[in-house]
Amino acid sequence: MDPERARELLSAERKRIEQALNRLHHVDDGEPADEYDPANLAADLYQDEFDAGREEDLREQLAAVGRAEARLAAGTYGISVESGKPIPDGRLEAAPTAERTAEEERARK
Repeated sequence: MDPERARELLSAERKRIEQALNRLHHVDDGEPADEYDPANLAADLYQDEFDAGREEDLREQLAAVGRAEARLAAGTYGISVESGKPIPDGRLEAAPTAERTAEEERARK
């Protein structure tokens, strides 16, 4: 893959993730009855836990972008970290942070 195209894809991925992180946090509606209403408390707790899990996932995705950017700088972007085989451009277009070929990824699961 052309390094400039890889930079574009990774930049777009970083922007998408950072925007998702910025929109993530639950905002309390501030209803006075909230502290006494178990249903509202449960909904708030669910949303807070969901947001925490989503934030963890997004931070992991952001770390993957960083690793991909480091591989790009080192000249190894598009090469499997596991086998050294080339990762097809189509896979990189769909998943710019891919570290392995699709076959290697399936074998890991």
